[in-house]
Amino acid sequence: MHALVSIHNKIFDLVEKAGDWLLPLFARFTFAAVLLIYYWNSGKTKLGEGILGIFNPSIGAYSQIFPKQLEAVGYDTSQFGLFHWAVVMAGTYAEFILPLLIVIGLATRLAALGMIGFVVVQSLTDVYGHGATDLATLGAWFDNQASGVIMDQRLFWVFLLTFIVVKGAGVLSVDALLRRRAEPAMA
Repeated sequence: MHALVSIHNKIFDLVEKAGDWLLPLFARFTFAAVLLIYYWNSGKTKLGEGILGIFNPSIGAYSQIFPKQLEAVGYDTSQFGLFHWAVVMAGTYAEFILPLLIVIGLATRLAALGMIGFVVVQSLTDVYGHGATDLATLGAWFDNQASGVIMDQRLFWVFLLTFIVVKGAGVLSVDALLRRRAEPAMA
């Protein structure tokens, strides 16, 4: 029995060591495979027309981020001020920049932390701004349905991002490359 336990421990010690470099890479791959294009497509819907659209958000940007306020001003975005423009632009840029940083592994922990905040704000906007309170969309934890978009699905997103915050980007990342280059300078 002792030999069996010893074999088990040796095998899973190797698995654990492999996991130290494999799991952060797999977490970033999972993020890229599932959420990168989702957020980039969402960001594209917020850009205005033409090359200057990166500074002039579309009406869709305001309707996604400030739905009730936009309705209150009769869908006239000129009624919004600098604050609304800044929030819309920050949200739009975040949908492009934060996922890219996670995928390439640069400032990965901060980018993942920013994405957690983004997912929380996105979820609150869905519930309070867009009225997504039907059970099919909202979902509930500890029920027999795993299909709720906000409570169920986004919990997995936050778990994945939390894993990246805790473990970092792993050895195959720009963060690791920069760390390796900085080590000789610090010594």
